[in-house]
Amino acid sequence: MKKLMTCFVTTVILTMGFTTNTYAATYKVKSGDTLSAIAKKQKVTVSQIKSWNHLKSDLIRVNQVLQIKPATKKTTTKKSTAKKTTAKAAKPYKVIKMKATAYTGSCKGCSGITATGINLKKNPKAKVISVDPKVIPLGSKVYVEGYGYAIAGDTGGSLKGNKIDVFIPSQKNALKWGVKTVTVKVYKK
Repeated sequence: MKKLMTCFVTTVILTMGFTTNTYAATYKVKSGDTLSAIAKKQKVTVSQIKSWNHLKSDLIRVNQVLQIKPATKKTTTKKSTAKKTTAKAAKPYKVIKMKATAYTGSCKGCSGITATGINLKKNPKAKVISVDPKVIPLGSKVYVEGYGYAIAGDTGGSLKGNKIDVFIPSQKNALKWGVKTVTVKVYKK
């Protein structure tokens, strides 16, 4: 579940684009922080933070100091480049029929934190799916028929092959989801 939430938040931040606001040069990670929440506070994208800090995943540690670079004219130039790239990347690189079930972050014994660090309890509106990373890479943006756009941000022990779990905050609504065969469009990270 941690991975799903992080992926979802990453997607939301990536869709917001770049900004020209100025902000702090560094940020010290606090307990409960996620890259997406930090990016939102600092008015940057998760991919920018990852690039500036040479991060290969969305995992961060408490007391870790992250570099946050101020916006420059180069950032504005990158903004238009990013829009062109997004337009080109609008086509999925993979379309798969999958069996979809639902899960919540509030089950007995669940931490509510996805494998990628997304806190589903603090972000109940997050659109996150749990996947087999051999089929859909963690961090991928996806579109799930009947669910919408989401992030592949979590894994599950029973999710092997063409199976996914969609995050639904309410147990009642998760049970209503049931088991469905859906089309999943996978986009590059």
